[in-house]
Amino acid sequence: MEIRCALPQDIRELLHCLKMRSKYAVLLVFVISLIIIEKENNFISRVSDKLKQSPQALAEANGTEVSPAPAENGSLASLQELDAAFSQLRSHLHNITLQLAADGDPGPRRHVLLMATTRTGSSFVGEFFNQQGSIFYLFEPLWHVEKTVTFLPGGASAVGSALVYRDVLKQLLLCDLYILENFILPAPDGHLTPFLFRRGSSHSLCEEPVCTPSAKKVFEKYYCKNRRCGPLNITLAAEACRRKQHVALKTVRIRQLEFLQPLVEDPRLDLRIIQLVRDPRAVLASRMVAFSGKYETWKKWASEGEAPLHEEEVQRLRGNCESIRVSAELGLRRPGWLRGRYMLVRYEDVARAPLRKAREMYRFAGLPLTPQVEEWIGRNTQAPHDGSGVYSTCKNSSEQFDKWRFSMPFKLAQVVQDACAPAMRLFGYKLAGSPAALANRSFSLLEEAQPSWVT
Repeated sequence: MEIRCALPQDIRELLHCLKMRSKYAVLLVFVISLIIIEKENNFISRVSDKLKQSPQALAEANGTEVSPAPAENGSLASLQELDAAFSQLRSHLHNITLQLAADGDPGPRRHVLLMATTRTGSSFVGEFFNQQGSIFYLFEPLWHVEKTVTFLPGGASAVGSALVYRDVLKQLLLCDLYILENFILPAPDGHLTPFLFRRGSSHSLCEEPVCTPSAKKVFEKYYCKNRRCGPLNITLAAEACRRKQHVALKTVRIRQLEFLQPLVEDPRLDLRIIQLVRDPRAVLASRMVAFSGKYETWKKWASEGEAPLHEEEVQRLRGNCESIRVSAELGLRRPGWLRGRYMLVRYEDVARAPLRKAREMYRFAGLPLTPQVEEWIGRNTQAPHDGSGVYSTCKNSSEQFDKWRFSMPFKLAQVVQDACAPAMRLFGYKLAGSPAALANRSFSLLEEAQPSWVT
């Protein structure tokens, strides 16, 4: 019975290996289980063959005299004991496999890209993934690329910028964070930098072991919010990314969905793309507050009518809406390379039912929605008053998503509607025909979401 005696040690070694390599835990359990079961089968077969021998043969082999009746009864009893032990072992290993699958292995590694534009609620929606402990989340890492690599708008230069964004994004999803060292200014010294944009918006960069002891007299432009950490060690961050089960990234700097096809088809990635959109009238109203200096002409024209509204500014607005619409239409057509990989989400639907939309997004990504995420959503969407600052993610979301319509001048809304009508119709945003309709609370500017938006 040496095999049965050695079994507990095998199981301890099995569990130790599973802890070290959780990604292949279930597969490893099944492989080792088959090996053990095969050994038991061989052992039982050998014992069974011996027990099936005639009493006389057993007596001759052992040099003893055994009566026929006791030998037959002993054979049956031994076989029953072995069968019971074998069944118990198989049941025990099966239970271990199920338990590890439920608790220790969350499934295949997934990569999630939240694709949006500024002031669409992407920081808020990104927190849905930032709050999940098994996800390595990065907030706007392409900001550094935009600041370092400057392209003129339009033509080949726009294509060039999209290609650079795509290639950097691929490396980040593969946990090659060193790619950012080519764009962070000033350049990291020994893989250390206090200048990673909005580091504090990523839990994974502010927890141990990435959070190293803070250094005195070291200026940190971007720091962790809830604890003091030293300059970011990119090596430790890359290692943390590889240890996490999944990777998620939020960016407002990629708008051309077609450029992401090589990432979707990369066998190293299991990419899910969530495109977040918002009513362009609300987006403009929010940008005029958040980026006040860039929208002085718009504000003066809307309030006083003094400064003319330049045609290039309207064209820029129209171009932004068209790029969003073109990408969404491509995603909704579900080409073969994108089928099951694209989801369109309206910010207004998230604001009205954040938990339900979070469940839909997690289901689409193939990830489990944890109680920690649900708790964060409840705590940060039912605030009695808005959080401080235009970048706050703590709001009474169900009351905030259409506040813009009660303060936006109707003539400003008309300009947006004229420039963005095709995109608005695609996303189910109704056009307001009069100032009364714009400010009428009983008149909804939002059509019901289409089931086809969720793949």
